[in-house]
Amino acid sequence: MEEALSLSQEQKLQQRLTPMQVQFVRMLEMTGPEVEDEVRRAVDENPALEVKDSDDSMMSQEDEGASYNESAEDMQLADYRNEDDIPSYRLEARNHSVNDTYYEPVAVASGDTIIDTLTSQLIEFDLTEKQLLIADYIIGSLDDNGYLTRDVMAMCDDLTFNVGLDVEMREVKEVFDVVRSLEPAGIAAIDLRDCLLLQLKRKDKSKSADVAKEIVANYFDLFSKMHYDKLRGLLNISQDELKDAMAIIRTLNPKPGSVITGNDADDRSRHIIPDFNVEVEDDAITLTLLNNIPELQIEATFSGENNDGPMPENRWEREAMVFVKQKRDEAKSFIQVLKMRQETLYRVMSAIVKIQREFFLTEDESLIRPMILKDIAAQTGYDLSVISRATAGKYVATARGIYPLKLFFNERPKDDDDTSFHEIQAVLKAIIAGENKKKPLSDEAITAELVNRGYDIARRTVAKYRERMGLPVARLRKEL
Repeated sequence: MEEALSLSQEQKLQQRLTPMQVQFVRMLEMTGPEVEDEVRRAVDENPALEVKDSDDSMMSQEDEGASYNESAEDMQLADYRNEDDIPSYRLEARNHSVNDTYYEPVAVASGDTIIDTLTSQLIEFDLTEKQLLIADYIIGSLDDNGYLTRDVMAMCDDLTFNVGLDVEMREVKEVFDVVRSLEPAGIAAIDLRDCLLLQLKRKDKSKSADVAKEIVANYFDLFSKMHYDKLRGLLNISQDELKDAMAIIRTLNPKPGSVITGNDADDRSRHIIPDFNVEVEDDAITLTLLNNIPELQIEATFSGENNDGPMPENRWEREAMVFVKQKRDEAKSFIQVLKMRQETLYRVMSAIVKIQREFFLTEDESLIRPMILKDIAAQTGYDLSVISRATAGKYVATARGIYPLKLFFNERPKDDDDTSFHEIQAVLKAIIAGENKKKPLSDEAITAELVNRGYDIARRTVAKYRERMGLPVARLRKEL
């Protein structure tokens, strides 16, 4: 076996980001509240970084000698804008001794979870301790919509091997039927068909309810595809009888778990904090970058000239100087990155406002012009990745609402056309809203109508826009 040594030359092109660039990219992706948290963390961790004192936070000389006799309760009342906003319990008389304990009301979330709601109903059944454990496991296997994520056999195996509970399939099935009888109707369903059937079984006895059960139980595929003529023929019923049955089915809830208030409480706690504000006065548009980021500076003891001298011979002094320089450099870098982020966001948003000026003057979405990342790059000189990160997850507040920045990015249907997706979307909605619901328009017919209105686009483009808007095909839009 022969061995040989060879020498080859290879050329590679690599791009490496500096630590400051990595920090800038990470901070650019953050929202306003996330950056505020990052600034607070940096100030707490880096002794070389401090918040610059503002003039209005300093007491004037006239106020230095003044005495403040404001009580703690007066200070709490001052947090409210006016007397109408002050809760009644803040103004009530407290006829108690100073040594008595006084408990103030505390605001708490009022919603229950699916697990809490269903578990509380189990006390109405005469279940053994073993059955309660099985029921808890079944309830814990439901998703937020109330559907079962595991089949009965898998849950039986889990209870045996993971929980250590010796159960039989029959026992799990009995408890499973109990859980499926709880409120809301349709809970613990296996799929959509099963969910609708569980709710129909609790409906009052009637001819329409019986027809609805038979449709869901035996002809669910035809029902989901809205083949009404085939359904009438197979069931041998009239048009009115089919209408009545369909009306009952439409009253059913495909997501029974969503009616439980626990999810609503979570939704109420979520809110959007805009990153920009746009104000319009006459034809003038004013853009403001919204944040509570304080102005930062280098702490005085870290910026002195004594820290830039020659390296001392004493080991402790040498380590102290290295520490001071390291923290000072980190602080300078952080301040510079923060300024770069603010400047980048403002310039990107300014370019968006310039291109979408007509929208911000009227807030009519049909006036949003075609705009892609390259259009912003042409005005700002930034890389496409920088613009994408600067707009991701960011919102702008106007006099009429809050809009995501991604709303303003939309491609042209054709390279030589200046019509935007939002304009075509408005016309497309109007066409579908005005169609005959018994004979809805096909994509070809919608395309022809758009061409008649001056929008020359292809049928596949119409289908793409319709799907993006969440509108079904003509067959699924058909009504009785």
